[in-house]
Amino acid sequence: MVIERSSLKTEIKPRMREGKGDVALTHLGGARLQKHLRLLSEIVIPPGSSIGQHPHLAETEYYIILEGTALVNDNGAPIDVKPGDIVVTGGGASHSIEATGAVPLKMIAVIVTDE
Repeated sequence: MVIERSSLKTEIKPRMREGKGDVALTHLGGARLQKHLRLLSEIVIPPGSSIGQHPHLAETEYYIILEGTALVNDNGAPIDVKPGDIVVTGGGASHSIEATGAVPLKMIAVIVTDE
């Protein structure tokens, strides 16, 4: 299967999860591709914008950082991330992410459900 970029939908989420600014999500797939795949998206967060703190129960979320830098609140611990880093949150833990650099943060977000 090949999914052409032109067929993908992008949505703008203002104050995503009570974060700051607007976040752009391009939906790459999800349950239509695999039943445990709740989310597969490219996410772009402008400098100073964020996705607010939120938990992951009965699922695991992965942020694969592609471009830019960010500050992640990893279950209460602040950690700087950069391209090549992967943030993993599951088992009831929570996280948030804020773009801290001069360029937008671009990442791939994947959520896999436990059942």
